[in-house]
Amino acid sequence: MLRRINGEMSRVELMSALGLKDEKHFRTHYQQVALALGVLEMTVPDKPNSRLQKYRLTQAGHGCVAGQG
Repeated sequence: MLRRINGEMSRVELMSALGLKDEKHFRTHYQQVALALGVLEMTVPDKPNSRLQKYRLTQAGHGCVAGQG
């Protein structure tokens, strides 16, 4: 999943990049796991339900993509 993230992406864009259609499955098995591991972060963390919410890789996420983590 991390290799598919390009800059800041919305949930819909992430799901599309992964070829997933089930929002609940994506949220529980991809999005929440990545957030908990600290490899993904929200662009508007104080408003997790914002319609403008996007996600981006953290420094740790970039390290994983580069093969360092």
